[in-house]
Amino acid sequence: MTITEHAVAGPDAGPYAITTGPDGALWFTMVHSSRIGRLIPGSEPASHELGPGRGPTIIVPGPDGALWFTEYQAHRIGRITTGGVVDEFALPTPGCGPFGIAPGPDGALWFTETAADRIGRITPDGQVTEFPLPVAGGFPSAIAAGGDGGLWFTLNQAGALGRIGTDGAISLHALPTKDAAPVGIAAGQDGALWFVEIAAGQIGRITPDGRITEFPLPDRTARPHAVTTDAGGVPWFTEWGTGRVGAVAADGTIEVYGLPTPGCEPHGITLGPDGALWTALEIGALARIAPAHGRT
Repeated sequence: MTITEHAVAGPDAGPYAITTGPDGALWFTMVHSSRIGRLIPGSEPASHELGPGRGPTIIVPGPDGALWFTEYQAHRIGRITTGGVVDEFALPTPGCGPFGIAPGPDGALWFTETAADRIGRITPDGQVTEFPLPVAGGFPSAIAAGGDGGLWFTLNQAGALGRIGTDGAISLHALPTKDAAPVGIAAGQDGALWFVEIAAGQIGRITPDGRITEFPLPDRTARPHAVTTDAGGVPWFTEWGTGRVGAVAADGTIEVYGLPTPGCEPHGITLGPDGALWTALEIGALARIAPAHGRT
């Protein structure tokens, strides 16, 4: 295991989410400085300034060759081309607090509205539709496209996962652990989805038919935040509270690895263009995690 840190911003910028763009670069949000960053591994970082108080959170590649992101503080959806041109789209519901966003199978982007108990859909030309959830105060957070044609999302305050079809049909699945506070979610290669329970210190897996398995972390106070899968389908997650990343083996065994800087606060994690895992650190850096060959 080789882990290296790469400074990309000042300590107050707040790198938060990270993804690989269609241009072979890493793109990341800086929630505190309202900027979108870009890094080609091995090169110097660049960034693009948004307006003040935007609070960009999750960022993903869109179906149109651009990157799409949520503006949690400005209650907007943003789009940035690989050349750095930014567009912003206001949402119908004031103060809705968009957070998670994911490309759907229908050519649109789907996103969560944490403060409005809604799931939103935006087309590449900016047309927005909102779908009310059958729960109050659920705080829908992360969202990911599942292999079953639906979008799956975490309900942080409701202790549940939800699924919305492209037709707007919604179903909810309560988690076995009370007050687990799920946050990140990502699709696996086997048709299931992986998610993290920040309050319970567990990693979870849900199948398309709603069967849930939970895996306790070695440190239940680690505050797992985000999850992704590597090229081999192994789920990797960040431990925001301990400055570690971890992986879940096929037999359910969990291994965790400390990042170089204590208190670095890792948030988002993604498979990079170079085949390594990359995570965004709130201290102003990205960390590259290269597992040993043939091992998780």
